Amino acid sequence: MNEPLPVVPDPTDLLKVARTRMPFGRYAGRLLVDLPEPYVVWFSQQGFPRGELGRLLQLVYEIKVNGLEHLVEPLKN
Repeated sequence: MNEPLPVVPDPTDLLKVARTRMPFGRYAGRLLVDLPEPYVVWFSQQGFPRGELGRLLQLVYEIKVNGLEHLVEPLKN
């Protein structure tokens, strides 16, 4: 059986997570990295949106559940 190819992350994704605002919903306008963890967990259970936003939200999910928000904090400015 063939192993799946590893996903190569975009090196600019952390910067995008720190500076992109949620475009819709209850938290529209909030930076993705500042979204409440339960909201991001809900997306992980319901399914992330397609495209770049979904990919960035998946990264936010990994950052939040692993307590790594402090790594993104300096990138906000």
